[in-house]
Amino acid sequence: MGERCCLAVVRVLVLQAAWALSGGQVRYSVPEEAKAGTVVGRLAQDLGLEAGEAEARRLRLVAPGRRASVEVSGASGALLVSSRLDREELCGKSAPCALRLEVLLERPLRVFHVQLEVTDINDNAPIFPAARKNLSLSENSPPGFRFPLEGASDADIGANAQLTYTLSPSEHFSLDLQKSNERNVAPELVLTKSLDRETIPVHRLVLTATDGGRPSQTGTMELVIAVLDANDNAPQFNQSVYKVQLPENATEGTLVTRLNATDADEGINREMIFTATSFIPPSGKDVISVNPKTGEILLTGALDFEEFSIFDFRIEATDQGTPPLSGHCRVELEVVDVNDNAPEVWVTSLSVPVPEDASLGTVVALLSVSDRDSGENGRVRCWVWPASPFGLEATFAGSYSLVLREALDRERVSEYEVEVRAEDGGAPALRASRGLRVPVSDVNDNAPLFAQAVYTVLARENNAAGAELARLWARDPDEAANGRVSYSVWDGGLGVGGGGAAGSSSSFGGGWRPASSYVSVDAESGRLWALQPLDYEELQVLQFEVRAVDAGEPPLSGNATVQLFVLDENDNAPALLPPAGSAAEAGGVAAAEAALALAGAGSESGTLWAWAAWGAPAGQVVAKIRAVDADSGYNAWLRYELWEPRGKGPFRVGLYSGEVSTARALDEADGPRQRLLIVVRDHGEPARSATATLSVSLLEAAEAALAAGSSSSSSLSAVSRSAAGVELGAGAASAATNVWLVVAICAVSSLFLLAVVLYGASRWAPRAAVLSAPGPTTLVCASEVGSWSYSQRHSRSLCVADGAAKSDLMVFSPNFPPPPPAPAAKDTQPEPSALLDTVSATAFIPLSADFYPP
Repeated sequence: MGERCCLAVVRVLVLQAAWALSGGQVRYSVPEEAKAGTVVGRLAQDLGLEAGEAEARRLRLVAPGRRASVEVSGASGALLVSSRLDREELCGKSAPCALRLEVLLERPLRVFHVQLEVTDINDNAPIFPAARKNLSLSENSPPGFRFPLEGASDADIGANAQLTYTLSPSEHFSLDLQKSNERNVAPELVLTKSLDRETIPVHRLVLTATDGGRPSQTGTMELVIAVLDANDNAPQFNQSVYKVQLPENATEGTLVTRLNATDADEGINREMIFTATSFIPPSGKDVISVNPKTGEILLTGALDFEEFSIFDFRIEATDQGTPPLSGHCRVELEVVDVNDNAPEVWVTSLSVPVPEDASLGTVVALLSVSDRDSGENGRVRCWVWPASPFGLEATFAGSYSLVLREALDRERVSEYEVEVRAEDGGAPALRASRGLRVPVSDVNDNAPLFAQAVYTVLARENNAAGAELARLWARDPDEAANGRVSYSVWDGGLGVGGGGAAGSSSSFGGGWRPASSYVSVDAESGRLWALQPLDYEELQVLQFEVRAVDAGEPPLSGNATVQLFVLDENDNAPALLPPAGSAAEAGGVAAAEAALALAGAGSESGTLWAWAAWGAPAGQVVAKIRAVDADSGYNAWLRYELWEPRGKGPFRVGLYSGEVSTARALDEADGPRQRLLIVVRDHGEPARSATATLSVSLLEAAEAALAAGSSSSSSLSAVSRSAAGVELGAGAASAATNVWLVVAICAVSSLFLLAVVLYGASRWAPRAAVLSAPGPTTLVCASEVGSWSYSQRHSRSLCVADGAAKSDLMVFSPNFPPPPPAPAAKDTQPEPSALLDTVSATAFIPLSADFYPP
């Protein structure tokens, strides 16, 4: 036993030192029955790996379809025997017994092919089919008569299975060895001396089979030879060897062959019985059967070329004589391969999921393909279906790599169902397939994208703080954190205020305010909501950007522009303006407009004073009511109504001009004074209003002219008094009457002085809105301290009052001498569009009611 172990170790060392690398294949040899833990070879060192690299890169063994009985040591990288190696169990009689193994190495993924040859040792003794063999020989058998014996079988191969036979010493029998084929030796018992049944009726011999191993092993069979009398002719076959071929798919009951044997004797001595013996391999007795009377050999079991390709057995024909004589022949049944095995596909390694940015040529899986058939029937062709985006690359005989051929896009296809198909070269061809599920992992390669590049949002002013304005949504087709979007407002916004200043509120003294001070966006839902109530008079348009950023690495972002338009609400009532401090002439008649005073602010009514001359024609403008509304559009479009007195009074008011004029000629029946209550309303829903009280004193023409002169010399003081809220009472009217009486008494002596006063009044009196000749359209802006105008060439500039921000503009036509009275024309409602002038494409400029008397 010690000698056997030494020989095995030496053989391993010699084979390991002589390994050859061919196409990435490493060859080792190990004797069978090697103990567990026996080192087969330094695999890691032979593969060129550094110390510790085998364990770091997970060097491991893959043996598809069978138990390998060897393993790779994770620490040393050596190939070790892990369990009992029995060459006869692994390969049977096949020589050499080579196991094909695959070794995987990760980071990067590589595959090496290892061929392990299991060498035979003489661990099996020869075995005879039976421990005792009974023979019968006629005593008249001549010397030289041969009797075939069943040989022994040895599970080993090579020299260990080469058998020699010896027979125990006998003076009547000897042993002759006949070579039946290239591998087997058939022993035959030869009669060397005539038998004498009376002397020795039974001969007992021992047949010993010895194999060629070192040390050799033996097996024995006892031969019991009975000497019979009489029948001296044995049956004879027409041929000594019958060679038959059958396809492996032959069905049970198929006739293998029909034996032909004859016996020269007569009667019962020539009747024969056929029996089959000496099956090689022993399982052949389950495959065929012999008809004992006819000698027909029938197939009784299934043939499998991949298991046994040749069956060898003997046929014995025994007559019915006394003693019975036998004849023998040998039958060789060759199994012909047919394409009855489909290819087999195994997945030895699968690296999933595959990142969508994986480079072309990336190895996704390693596969092993085999076919148990031989020749063309075992030649396999493989491909991938569908072909895109993966393909197969052959790495070694029967080994393939599934590699990436085209770029991946998880947003287009997130998972692939790949089928590896194999087809052999038989006729008809057999196919096999193996399905693989290859998921694609996501990378952050898509930026968030809003559904719209520009969002237009309409919001009414005076909204509640926290009110939802809109919902924004950006789509990111990536998954998990790469597709999780958060929203934020970018402060680089653009705002248009009530004064028309873009992106600024400096007109109101507040300085620049970022968009984030007005609105905010929920980071998760994209809900846009107001941080404070919006005021159209302060802010009309707010333009800003909302940014969507995903949570990928690195993060990607997308922007959308939001245009927030504030819609005007009728939240401001008309406000009466103080009167302009000047008088005007109309139609050559001195019609002085008194300084108008407001008794209160907002919608509170105040008393205004004016003078009119008796006999003034219809259409004579007496005064002008001026009001303004901080709203815009229809909410700031004002109309004037005469509330008291109702009916057919001597005065009327222009519906949209606010001019108070005579409805008919004035006479003394109208009394010395008229009190008018005028209501100013806007067109909003609901409408808001303010009231003004106008007291008109009726005078003679001369008094009216004198009052006009007095008013022109004291206009500034009158305006300042009215602006301060000083109310002129009934005493002022009495003082005017006394002045008239004094002037009447002194009329003759004062004519020259009156002429000078009239001349001065017409020459130096300030004219805010009266032009003496045709000219360009004039834009008039009003404030609490006066008024000014400029050409329409600059009509797109803004006019802002000192007190409150106003973008209200009014355009007047050139002032010509008034045409003949046309009362109905003044009350005709003008189109709102004629009173509006825009300063941008996105904002309205509110309508003003700042009219001046002609």
